[in-house]
Amino acid sequence: MNHLLKSYWIYFFSFLFIAFNSLLVAYEFYYLAILPFVLAIIFMAFYRLEKLMWLVVFFTPLSLNLEELEIGGVGMYLPTEPLMFGIMILFFLKLIHSSSYDMKIVYHPVTIAVLINLSWVFITSITSEMPIISFKFLLARLWFVVCFYFLAVQLFKNRANYKRYFWAYIIPLSFVIIYTVIRLAGYGFQEKPAHWVMEPFFKDHTSYGAVLAMYFPLLFLFIGKRYPVHYKVFSYILIGIFSVGLVFSYTRAAWVSLIAAFILFLIYKYRIKFKILMMIGGSAIFILVLSWSSIIMNLERNNQDSSDNLSEHVESISNVSTDASNLERLNRWNSAWRMFQERPFFGWGPGTYVFQYAPFQLSNEKTIISTNAGENGNAHSEYIGPLAESGIIGSLSMILIVILVYYKGSLLYHKLPKGELKNVVLGTLLGLLTYVIHGVLNNYLDTDKASVPFWGFIALIVAIDIYHHKGLLDSETK
Repeated sequence: MNHLLKSYWIYFFSFLFIAFNSLLVAYEFYYLAILPFVLAIIFMAFYRLEKLMWLVVFFTPLSLNLEELEIGGVGMYLPTEPLMFGIMILFFLKLIHSSSYDMKIVYHPVTIAVLINLSWVFITSITSEMPIISFKFLLARLWFVVCFYFLAVQLFKNRANYKRYFWAYIIPLSFVIIYTVIRLAGYGFQEKPAHWVMEPFFKDHTSYGAVLAMYFPLLFLFIGKRYPVHYKVFSYILIGIFSVGLVFSYTRAAWVSLIAAFILFLIYKYRIKFKILMMIGGSAIFILVLSWSSIIMNLERNNQDSSDNLSEHVESISNVSTDASNLERLNRWNSAWRMFQERPFFGWGPGTYVFQYAPFQLSNEKTIISTNAGENGNAHSEYIGPLAESGIIGSLSMILIVILVYYKGSLLYHKLPKGELKNVVLGTLLGLLTYVIHGVLNNYLDTDKASVPFWGFIALIVAIDIYHHKGLLDSETK
């Protein structure tokens, strides 16, 4: 009887909502229609947080930047960033209420490096030239790290969740690729339209290419013998889609990063010792120093600009004499270096580079795409940018995170027995490396598109290190 009464109440309020919403729609007020979605999200936040996290991951490739849509000039991605902000608040409230966070995560070396980085961003936000901008930057960094590092590590305690995490991003991203390629086909696959046909989902082709490169190595995880045929077929189809997307992204940094990932794959596969790598690296640096003058002369002779022809586009990677994109990147780096020289310890403040670098440009380094208005991107580097914004510690703390992830990840890969988790570690490290390399040339960690995979990949490595590999090793030795 009680169950029947509850059903009637549900029908009654549903009818009331539909009638009232229909009346408002007739008067061109449409916002009440989102109320059921808001209530569903609130319910998930309190009772199904894991599912809400996967929902955020799913919407990340499809999220829209309000600033790009010219809605109030707010630089926020919808619906992902408001959801992340809410999840972050819940995380902190739960932490205050129960103090039950796993201390194994807190004491992990990678977590310590992440906390050092966040602490220094906080300190340099206080000393910032533009504190409001810097604290907005810190807030955005916090909701990315809280959701997709601190919370994600706990979610990855369940081994099945890594697949949910991968597929939740890969599937919508594949639709974005198809949409982009179809639009580009309408322009005859020319290079210039390839810079913007991924809008409104991605700001430009470089961020689009960077994310495609991050997920490309992971697609090979699901074609092994242990997976059913439908998994393999689906994975091969996606490899084809992503390959087409990468080629026609015309993103040179993404191509270079995938070559680096393949080299790392060979290093892991053939267990090349660290001493040999150091010898090779040392020899390469020695040859580079001896040949520096002739290398610079050859680079300056290269006049090949970006092109529709793929071979010519590849050749333009090393053009530092006429290619506007390459020259502008050098201009931004040089400006960041001069900013660092003026404020080497605290920097100018997180997120402030774009507003402060203009006076540090030299007239002979400017290009046809240079600007004083804080447009066309940031410092174009995840390592040089923090150098200008947060000083030497800001840059080194970011590099420390990368070093510790690869140190712990490499040990983990070599310790794990052959099997699924070993391949997951390998695929994650390769995917992450593409962004580590890409980060030398571009910076996108202020966007949800790159931050969700970047911090999530790191969280997965840490979770496997803390929760999963010891049990596998114990079973291997028995």
